[in-house]
Amino acid sequence: MLVLIGTAFLTYEALTEAYGSGPPYFSRTENMDKWSNPFWELFAINTILLCIAFLFARAGFRRLHQQA
Repeated sequence: MLVLIGTAFLTYEALTEAYGSGPPYFSRTENMDKWSNPFWELFAINTILLCIAFLFARAGFRRLHQQA
């Protein structure tokens, strides 16, 4: 659960940093030559961490099932 919460928080922070808080995406237009879209990097990281969280949950359910 902590993995998912941490991933959601880091994704939110990265998107806020990339797109800024004001129109029209203040952070992006200020340094347009240095800006890059973080979507694909975040997608890859989130996919990997979601798989890790799934494996942890699966191992936990197996452990609970074996004890019963």
